[in-house]
Amino acid sequence: MARIALADTSAKAQYSSLSGGLRIPIAPPGAHTQSVEISDTTLVLDRAQLREVTLEDEELMRQILAALIEDTVLQMPLLDMAIRSTDGEQCARLAHYCKGACANVGANAAATVLAELERQAKAGAMLECGRQLAALAAEVDRLRAEEI
Repeated sequence: MARIALADTSAKAQYSSLSGGLRIPIAPPGAHTQSVEISDTTLVLDRAQLREVTLEDEELMRQILAALIEDTVLQMPLLDMAIRSTDGEQCARLAHYCKGACANVGANAAATVLAELERQAKAGAMLECGRQLAALAAEVDRLRAEEI
């Protein structure tokens, strides 16, 4: 069982706007983190987790999965830019955001790749970050193949 640390944005959350008006919470500086347990890090989609966060609403499950894929795809060029410019801090920040979104809805394998990408970015291992970004692309393709 893996634990993935997420920023605790429950109090004093700030928001960042993404394309399409989507607003995401970002943790203020010095925010505490919490962990999400992932029982099987190789599982493409933990349907039980997704059912839990959607209260078993299948249409909402499809919408959330589609939004997750769309948002992750939008973040990938930004991750690539951070890697190419050797900006480990920005790369880690982007990976952390995507990791949390994936872990929260049960995209376990993608969350695991993103956790490693974040760890490598913090270590300044940008070549390894590039490999993890390629692995993330493969995980997004696997998520697209999931049917709900």
